[in-house]
Amino acid sequence: MKTRITLVTGPFFLLLMVLLTISGCSTRNSVRIAETSSVVRIVSAVRLSDSSTIKDALLKQYAEWHGTPYRMGGLDKRGIDCSGFAYITFRSKLGYSIPRTTKSQAQSGRYVPLKDLRIGDLVFFKTSIRYNHVGIYLGDRQFLHASSSKGVMISGLNETYWKKHYWTARRISD
Repeated sequence: MKTRITLVTGPFFLLLMVLLTISGCSTRNSVRIAETSSVVRIVSAVRLSDSSTIKDALLKQYAEWHGTPYRMGGLDKRGIDCSGFAYITFRSKLGYSIPRTTKSQAQSGRYVPLKDLRIGDLVFFKTSIRYNHVGIYLGDRQFLHASSSKGVMISGLNETYWKKHYWTARRISD
């Protein structure tokens, strides 16, 4: 069986690249992109209630991506944004397809109070009037994310900056 690869070119490709670039972590005053906030479980998904398995998978993802620079709209090791990192991590390590943008991710799953966070929950921050930020909770008040200043890293919820900008958390369900 032969596999046929078709390259997308022309105006459609240019439009696709522009949309991917501007969708990143932006959630306000940007081009509106229709996107569902639904979560799709992929057949080989791990149970999100299995904290030790989730933490192992997240730490493996961190080891593979640590230091990858931040790039708005990025989805690869040349550069990645916060929502793209959450999107890729859930898909490749946990087996769930979550929405691509921070805005849609913040509408996925169910609300979780800060005191009830569980490993694998998405944590959100209001970092400015126009932008929000997302990370993945690791337990012990730590979260994994793509920082705009330092790339993929682990930060603490108790750090002054993150404590000041914390907004909400969402749990993606099995």
